[in-house]
Amino acid sequence: MSEQPGRPGLPGRHGEAGRPGRDREYRIEALAHHSGATVRTIRAYQDRGLLPKPERRGRANVYRDTHLERLHQIAGLLDRGYTLASIKELLDAWDTGRGLGGVLGLVAEVAGPWSDEEAGRITRAELGERFGGAQDDDAVEEAVKLGVLVRVPDAPEEFLVPSPQELTVAVELHAAGVPLLAITGHLRELRTKVEHIAGRFLDFTTEYVFRQYLDHPPTEEEAAEAASLVRRLRPLAQQTIDVELARAMRAMATRHLRRHLEAEASEAAEGAEVSGAVAPAAEETGPSAAPSGSLPHPGTVRLPDRTFRAVEALVGPENVAAFVAAAVEREVQARTMDALVIEPEAR
Repeated sequence: MSEQPGRPGLPGRHGEAGRPGRDREYRIEALAHHSGATVRTIRAYQDRGLLPKPERRGRANVYRDTHLERLHQIAGLLDRGYTLASIKELLDAWDTGRGLGGVLGLVAEVAGPWSDEEAGRITRAELGERFGGAQDDDAVEEAVKLGVLVRVPDAPEEFLVPSPQELTVAVELHAAGVPLLAITGHLRELRTKVEHIAGRFLDFTTEYVFRQYLDHPPTEEEAAEAASLVRRLRPLAQQTIDVELARAMRAMATRHLRRHLEAEASEAAEGAEVSGAVAPAAEETGPSAAPSGSLPHPGTVRLPDRTFRAVEALVGPENVAAFVAAAVEREVQARTMDALVIEPEAR
């Protein structure tokens, strides 16, 4: 039977035809073909004790399906960032009867997607259309470096999009006037800070939840229990960030807007002159008590033109001075109340 690439369960050219209830046999070249590893890599794994020795039959080494399965396990763990040394410890634990199925389940749970978002694809032309016809190769290269776009092998004009939501955010920011390179630069800075937050969350949960499973090689049951906990706790990190980000954005956006408006008002070179003053007594405050031209201590206040027009449109030209006087009085009263509350607390 000839080799059939891409189907690891089939015997190779040197293999024995599979029969029900029997392991299939492979020569090293066929094992390399079906596993995706090189012959040199297979021999290196044998030397390091990661792969069981083959059966010696005459002058030939014979491998079985168990060797193929082990190679797939090693490749999967390497893809998830495990070192060969740590992989050997896991495999040794399995070989001594402590079980690897639960551990591999835990590994798969941690290494799997941490959101329900599904990846998409986009062509170079579609990418340009979404960004208003912009053809910025530098920005595309930055997006590839950041993993926002992933090149598709053998398709130079097509990209995999791991997070369509992230791409949509970039599209909206660009449509609002943010340059593409500024967007990728912002994402690079943001990612560093988010990774710090993720590390702190993992440290926190490890200390109080997962340490009992990680300070020794976990049993099958312990690994399965830890995987279940990961499934339960995984959404909490994103939920916490969503809530705290919403709180921080509201508070900081309010302060940000007020600071800019106050700065603009103070720097305005031209304004409308409005006569008015703060009424000295409570009964003299308010629009009805302070009509235009009748305020007891007139003064001159300069307002930006658009502020004056906004107030005029709101209350009418005849009530502008009274409105300004009432607004000033309310602010003074509010600050007085704040001082009365804050000062006792400070003491």
